[in-house]
Amino acid sequence: MKHSKGEKINGWLIIDKPVGMGSTSVVNQTRHLLNAQKNGHTGTLDPFASGVLPIAFGEATKLIPFVTDGPKEYEFTLKFGSTTDTLDHTGQITVSGGTIPSREQILAILPSFIGQITQIPPAYSAIKINGQRAYDLARKGEEVTISERQITIHNLQLLEILPDSQARFLVFCSKGTYVRTLGADIAAKLGTYGHLTALRRTKCANFSLADTILLDNLKNLDYSSRQQLLLPLLTSLCDITVIAISKEDADRLQKGQKLSAKSYSIEHQTGEMIASCNGSPIAIVRVEEKSISPIRVFNL
Repeated sequence: MKHSKGEKINGWLIIDKPVGMGSTSVVNQTRHLLNAQKNGHTGTLDPFASGVLPIAFGEATKLIPFVTDGPKEYEFTLKFGSTTDTLDHTGQITVSGGTIPSREQILAILPSFIGQITQIPPAYSAIKINGQRAYDLARKGEEVTISERQITIHNLQLLEILPDSQARFLVFCSKGTYVRTLGADIAAKLGTYGHLTALRRTKCANFSLADTILLDNLKNLDYSSRQQLLLPLLTSLCDITVIAISKEDADRLQKGQKLSAKSYSIEHQTGEMIASCNGSPIAIVRVEEKSISPIRVFNL
């Protein structure tokens, strides 16, 4: 989101999003607090959820896809015995009276969710259907049909059994995973119903809770201190190759010119990479068999 007023600020600010606030509201507030021309988030975090929400400023917005594609980690609390139309506690209860599984029963079924699995995202989601958000259609009472998609669950742990028929879990998963659906699917595997009562993102690509600041704490800082919290562009990269190039080649990329892959001993590699010079990112590049071509050039 770009605005003509404000300063050209580049970098990452990692917010610990509070419960009850939408991701877009966090973007707007942080842009105002840093008087920035341009910023954006790396993917919606449900209003009822909290946790790691990376906000990209200026040229960092060009790296948003790399963060969005990275793995995520969540802690979530699942209440057994009932479900809602939103699959979380903010919705209306649609079914109740289900059985409550034991710790042993829960532990027995968790391995079946590890690896590549399929899930159907919830009707109340930000997925677009014919140009409209699924949650807008669902709120109008229209039938929402979403195709199943493949995701990867790298790790799934039961952390503790809680009172009131609840259990807390930790999941490390690929992009595109809907934890509300995962919770409902865990309950279904146990022959019962379930919905989330809490959701907290603890990691997003390279960023974790250790990198975050609470929005209220950010508001209490002076402008200079807020700017000092910005992380460099390259801290966002997760499993992306960074090519260190010469000043001369940096100038070529910034002019839109191609480089020789052989010059950097990557002639047998392909895909998108980051070219940097003296630790500063120059461009997102596409490496092919013999060439390095600029895709997006950074204006730092």
